[in-house]
Amino acid sequence: MLAELSIKNFAIIETLAVSFEKGLTVLTGETGAGKSIIIDAIHLLVGGRGSAEFVRHGTAKAEIEGLFLLDDHHLACREKAEQLGIEIEDNMIVLRRDITTNGKSVCRVNGKLVTLAILREIGQTLVDIHGQHEHQDLMNEDRHLSLLDQYGGAEIERALTEYQALYDKYLSLKKQLDKLTENEQQMAHRLDLIQFQLEEIRAADLTPNEDKQLMEERMKIANFEKIYHALQDAYNALHGEQRGLDWIGLAMNHTEEIANLESTYGEIAETVSNSFYQLEDMSYKIRQQLDLLEYDPKRLDFIETRLNEITHLKRKYGQTVEEILTYAAEIEDEVDTIQNRDTHVTKIKAELESVAKDLLVEANHVSSLRKKFAETLVDSIHEELKELYMAKTVFHVEFSKRTGSFDDVILDGEPVKFGKDGIDIAEFYISTNPGEPLKPLAKVASGGELSRIMLALKSIFSEHQGVTSIIFDEVDTGVSGRVAQSIGEKIYHIACGSQVLCISHLPQVAAMADTHLFISKEVIGERTKTSIKPLDVAEKVREIGRMIAGVEITDLTKEHAKELLSLASQMKQTS
Repeated sequence: MLAELSIKNFAIIETLAVSFEKGLTVLTGETGAGKSIIIDAIHLLVGGRGSAEFVRHGTAKAEIEGLFLLDDHHLACREKAEQLGIEIEDNMIVLRRDITTNGKSVCRVNGKLVTLAILREIGQTLVDIHGQHEHQDLMNEDRHLSLLDQYGGAEIERALTEYQALYDKYLSLKKQLDKLTENEQQMAHRLDLIQFQLEEIRAADLTPNEDKQLMEERMKIANFEKIYHALQDAYNALHGEQRGLDWIGLAMNHTEEIANLESTYGEIAETVSNSFYQLEDMSYKIRQQLDLLEYDPKRLDFIETRLNEITHLKRKYGQTVEEILTYAAEIEDEVDTIQNRDTHVTKIKAELESVAKDLLVEANHVSSLRKKFAETLVDSIHEELKELYMAKTVFHVEFSKRTGSFDDVILDGEPVKFGKDGIDIAEFYISTNPGEPLKPLAKVASGGELSRIMLALKSIFSEHQGVTSIIFDEVDTGVSGRVAQSIGEKIYHIACGSQVLCISHLPQVAAMADTHLFISKEVIGERTKTSIKPLDVAEKVREIGRMIAGVEITDLTKEHAKELLSLASQMKQTS
């Protein structure tokens, strides 16, 4: 949910900070007070298009910041943040956007600078803003299939997962086949190139870790004199008359004479004795190393030449000898594939056809599940529309197959185009009047009718879309009476599953609010200032009375407002 919103120097708002609660929050106020400006600010905060016009006159920049609280159900936001490398701590995410007078935006998510595109990706998982005239997900036919899949839940998700695993294999085979059947001249050039590369790597006769071993050997030869003198001096310091081992041997003899007199002396004698034999053994090893040392300038020249050759190969084929050898193995396989192309093409075509048939089985299974859930969805939406006094409205999910692509596969004489989400295209159709044909949802009439249709759809899909907050910006325009009452109840039911912020001019909707915020403006000096205030019970009665009657609020109007609040309270208790 959106917990805190801070706005500074935005349009007519100088500074505004507001806390939001769970459930239904209704924002009311006189026309022009700044209600929609607050929604505009949230829209920009989650990645909407902005401009310098939003910056308050006489200031350098507009600042908008919002704190969102997440729970375990909001996986979409967490997954998107993880993909983008943004850490979420304590189930909180903070979005911030500054807009300067030249129209540029500075965006941050949890303090990390991000692009506007990334802010939008995160924002879409947090807030769904629906205004009467805005183009929303539900009006976008490209989103209808995914909304249906979300409605189908785990059953469709499992079927899609199985389909997509096979689809990935199908794409891989198609890629291999396309590569083998590309232009013959290009294939010949490719063969010449990789054969040359393979011969060059083979001629080098590389062995694993050869470069590391050569560098170690080069280091020893280059530092031969330093190593020789150090080992010689170390050996001389230990071995010989009146040298280190002689003195330690003498100490060993003396401590052994008293070792049996006390345990402490015994420990000393044992330690000195062990040290003597360890140093004696080490002096032999130093002697061996001295005998093995050999300075060979020709060997150093060979090593330098060999390392230069390996470095040249690294520039072309890999950062390590192992990577070069791996690349050689890959192009060796590719050479064999190209040289025996016809055989491989026949084999891949047969495998591709087999996978395509299996893929079609999985795709048809997904399609059948979608059609099953589409029937349930249609029934549910008809029930919602009935409650909104649109009982004669007909809703329908229209299915069609993907077609018209150069990569269609012919199966059983029919062209089939596979996509990441299957072979279906789904679009929502609706008819609002008896006798009228079904039309795409995107083309239905606007106004109060559209508002009710959208609310019915929102009631079904809100729990499946995964957003933390849903915002309705005057979606109740053009309705009144019992329809207004049903809209208020419907918005409240949506708020039971998601935080809902709603700008409304309907007293029936305001009466359903869990939190009622009043937006007002006043002129101080020569500047307009917008403020926001949560209303107590008495103030709610007065504001709802104003919404009923207009400027003059009578006792009868107040009684009507109290009645609306009482009926709303009863409805909440019984729902």
